[in-house]
Amino acid sequence: MNRFKRVKDFYGEEGFESIRNSTVYVAGAGGVGSHCAQALARSGIGKLYLADFDAVTQSSLNRSTLWTPEDAGKNKAESLAQYLKKSCPDTTCVPILSFISGEYLEEKGIPAGTDIVADAIDSVNPKTHLLQYCIETSIPVFSSMGAAGRRDVSCIRTGDIQATGGCPLARMIRKYLRRRGINSGVTCVWSVEKAVDPLPPDDEPRLDRRGRTRNSLPSLITMPGIFGYTLAQLILDHIAQQS
Repeated sequence: MNRFKRVKDFYGEEGFESIRNSTVYVAGAGGVGSHCAQALARSGIGKLYLADFDAVTQSSLNRSTLWTPEDAGKNKAESLAQYLKKSCPDTTCVPILSFISGEYLEEKGIPAGTDIVADAIDSVNPKTHLLQYCIETSIPVFSSMGAAGRRDVSCIRTGDIQATGGCPLARMIRKYLRRRGINSGVTCVWSVEKAVDPLPPDDEPRLDRRGRTRNSLPSLITMPGIFGYTLAQLILDHIAQQS
């Protein structure tokens, strides 16, 4: 495993072994989630569950280094798993083509043996259901708040969800969780920068029309990438520190 030599040098043998033996569930395989999953796989994570119900669109190609125009129309989780199986064959990748709703979590839950959840969902209800589920089942969860519509890297922050001021998405998530008696316990990456204004919804097709129609959020590859890699770094550090 010479391809992981620099990772071993960084975390030490015990830390790297913990990474190799860990399973991470990545919820959301779009701009943030695809970068997070790639960083985890290239760092030696043993197994990744990749959950997303949506399709790659032409307009989403600008937010990931993994997809090509030929991937448009394919499921994001499936496409991401195929890419990682080629580029990171030491990591087992399992795509999950499902909409993460409260009902889904009650019925299916998170696969047994999952050590950590990486939340890269950008919809309020699925995101809050997932965070609540993780807190109630004692699964460590690391969550990305809103990355779209932003450009100032100096405004990026990390910390517990109770400290996530300045992010409208985080404010809605905190409000939902407080109603359920949850005030902390989710490590987040967020930005205090005010996002640019959203645009009317796209008319691009989706594999599953579940969830509300949402406005289009202008976005580059830079901030979703930074959020995804930050999420991965927090997760890798957490795993290595447990060894």
